[in-house]
Amino acid sequence: MTHELRTLLNGMISLTHLLLDRTDGDLTPEQFKQVQLIHKSAISLSEMVNDLLDLAKIEAGKTTLRLSEFAIGDLLATLRGVFRPLFSAGAVTLEIDDPVDVHMMCSDEGKVTQILRNLVSNALKFTESGLVRVSAEAGLNTTVTFTVADTGIGIPADQIDAIFDDFTQVESAVQRRVHGTGLGLPLTRKLCRILGGDIKVTSHIGVGSTFAVTLPLNCPEQSSDAAESPDEQMAKESTNV
Repeated sequence: MTHELRTLLNGMISLTHLLLDRTDGDLTPEQFKQVQLIHKSAISLSEMVNDLLDLAKIEAGKTTLRLSEFAIGDLLATLRGVFRPLFSAGAVTLEIDDPVDVHMMCSDEGKVTQILRNLVSNALKFTESGLVRVSAEAGLNTTVTFTVADTGIGIPADQIDAIFDDFTQVESAVQRRVHGTGLGLPLTRKLCRILGGDIKVTSHIGVGSTFAVTLPLNCPEQSSDAAESPDEQMAKESTNV
């Protein structure tokens, strides 16, 4: 299923990319607009499929951690390079600070990158103008806290917990325009917990949001219950008894 879905979607993305590059000839303005919509829809669907597959792996306990030691500064530099083209011509500025009092960590670099990429993408989506800032600093008890702060639309206080539920989206004019899947933040929290950490958010309407991810500098051994909350683990233990 994974192979078939990704193969078809990648084919659609590649073909529309060729058309947009006018490889086989010019397009009328209306044709260009229509192909562009197909291209964006295929990319969005591909992202949704990837998120669904990642969630399914986590819930089935099939996620594998690839632990290695890496420099936090190098990880942030790579993130800066990935997002620079998206911010270069817009009304939003991306600032990625150098890490403070922390340099190396041993974890799954790919999953840490995925967490930060999801949060920066989310911040960009809901920030029409202003600033998105990424930082990393040493936390308590040999941890590191990555922070992604934006000057976006903010989240109502009564909906902050709900944003981590699968397929849940905060109703707003911006949300209706960007058409998110409601899977990015739930997946991000599950990834944080698999790596032995967690995520917290503070937000104010019209001011912006700050997502803080705290992870151990040395990721613990993988646990099949890592993606579950303490309440979920307690419920499972009670059922087993």
